[in-house]
Amino acid sequence: MAETKKETKMRNEYKLYKEVEFEGKKYSSLDLDFDSLTGSDLEEATIEVSQMGDANTMMFTESSKLYQAAICARAAKVPVQLIRKLHPKDYTGVTIQAYAFLTN
Repeated sequence: MAETKKETKMRNEYKLYKEVEFEGKKYSSLDLDFDSLTGSDLEEATIEVSQMGDANTMMFTESSKLYQAAICARAAKVPVQLIRKLHPKDYTGVTIQAYAFLTN
């Protein structure tokens, strides 16, 4: 019998533990739509992170917090600088979701 993989939608509203203000706009949640991403988004995130100086990204992409933050930014359609400005609990929460998306 052929085994089928259960499809899981990777879109959710992530309610922030602590509201963050970025470029004059306040954020209390992020809409993380991982299903809207394409291979090009992943490639562009790799380039973006390597330009930020994370030398480990090329070898350990999925486990790089900075790469996960770049993926979250693309999924939420916000700049990566906003993700990096999140409270540590929120930063960890969204990057864990990116890791789960990348490794499932």
